[in-house]
Amino acid sequence: MKTIRWMMDHLYWADGRILDALEESETKNKDLLKLVRHVAVAERVWLDRLQGKGSAKYSLWEETEDLTAIRTMFEENAEQYRIYIEGLKEFELDEMIDYENQSGGSFRTSARDILLQVLLHGQYHRGQINRALRIESAEPAQVDYITFTRL
Repeated sequence: MKTIRWMMDHLYWADGRILDALEESETKNKDLLKLVRHVAVAERVWLDRLQGKGSAKYSLWEETEDLTAIRTMFEENAEQYRIYIEGLKEFELDEMIDYENQSGGSFRTSARDILLQVLLHGQYHRGQINRALRIESAEPAQVDYITFTRL
């Protein structure tokens, strides 16, 4: 649990850093903005699944230009994940969660694997966002885990 909590703290920090970089770049790249929104919505989707709620109401790939709304979603996600994780016991990490994906397929995955998915999915897409920022000659966000640990 300690490792998962620490890694989730890194995720919250990295989400904020990537948004800061996007705001500073003043990018209008629709694909890039859609990608950062995707990360925020995917975090919410997985949280709802962990909480036994459906996720069909979410659209993972909508366009947006509203970074303020995305920041609000990241902040709400962080608050709700903290509450969820604080109430989670070590043995509950291996409990299976039944859910449907966005296409209606049924799946069963452990809470531990869902949390790891959230962590790795965000890191993957933050790397894509940073690469796109560099291509646009903007400054990418330093979101490496080791940087976070040095704070």
